[in-house]
Amino acid sequence: MMRLFYQTLLEKYLTPAQLITLKMLVWLLQTQKQVRLERLAATLPLPIQQNSRRRHLQRFLNLDALSVVLLWFPVIEEMLKRHLQLGTQLIIALDRTQWKENNVLMVSAIYQKRALPIFWVLLEKDGSSNLAEQQKVLRPVLRLLRKYKLVVLGDREFHSVELADWLQEQKVNFVLRQKRDTTFRQQKQKFQPLSSISIHPGSRQFYTNINLTQKAGKSRFNLAVYWKRKYRDRQEDEIWYLLTNLPERDLAIKTYRQRFGIEAMFRDCKSGGYNLEGSKANPDRLVRLILLIALSMTTAWLQGQRTQFQRQQSYVCRSQEQGRTRKRHSNFWIGLYGQNWVQAFHECQAWVEELITSIRNKQSFYRRGFRAMTLIQQAI
Repeated sequence: MMRLFYQTLLEKYLTPAQLITLKMLVWLLQTQKQVRLERLAATLPLPIQQNSRRRHLQRFLNLDALSVVLLWFPVIEEMLKRHLQLGTQLIIALDRTQWKENNVLMVSAIYQKRALPIFWVLLEKDGSSNLAEQQKVLRPVLRLLRKYKLVVLGDREFHSVELADWLQEQKVNFVLRQKRDTTFRQQKQKFQPLSSISIHPGSRQFYTNINLTQKAGKSRFNLAVYWKRKYRDRQEDEIWYLLTNLPERDLAIKTYRQRFGIEAMFRDCKSGGYNLEGSKANPDRLVRLILLIALSMTTAWLQGQRTQFQRQQSYVCRSQEQGRTRKRHSNFWIGLYGQNWVQAFHECQAWVEELITSIRNKQSFYRRGFRAMTLIQQAI
């Protein structure tokens, strides 16, 4: 179910019964891909009535111990330690997403082109976040990950020079995408909008020691400008204007590209994975449901990584296609559906064994498949 180091960390804050409930919920999320309380209660494998199962889950989700700081911070800190050396660069992305009436501001760590959620808050409003809210979600993350060389990424919602100034004060590197109508000035020149910069597809420019906006007393930063070249008859319309304190143009552009891992994570939380947008939970329970998703997502990612290491991924997903540069499926997808494949075998084992017995010329392939199932199950 969960990796051993998860259980050791969680035992400090949960009773044995609560830990078992947590494990069952993580397993249900991976098999049902659904966070609606009614669906989870309908499939929770406890021998009690459905209404009692629903109340059991409601009581569990009201636990004060289900805290992001108490439970999730030790888990994500340990996991990062196992995969990254202290003192190395770690990219974190600041982003916001709207799930129906729920407005979530989240900070995630980018690792292997994938985002892992670290800390999140629900905004009590619709629309964009302000500087105070951004600082509120960033402060605990900066403290937690202070032993790494952090780079904060943000899209155009987080373009404010005030955020850049604050991150500079925290001695944190950043790359923040700017709006095209933002004004900038090089030394001894007039302010002009970023859109006035002359650039063509496929080119890059870099300006050092600039002022952004005409507000007095703001620091000077660097600006990388990039317009992606035409690729397969498709031309990107939008130019990247990247405010940064990184010293090199290509480094800023390469670093910002990694922000898109958070889009994949949000898809996993929504219809691409756990259907969080279908949840009707109140705000407090929603924060805890996101915590369960974070545990489940990370568990699936680790399972997929182990399956890849064992070279058994071809039993779970399609092989890499010739001429395709990107992987078809992520470690998360391989871990999630590898577990589903093994579970489906156990549910249909009698039928499978009957089918295998009737097809004698494929026995060697079936034996290899059984070995793959055993290895994948060991990763679960």
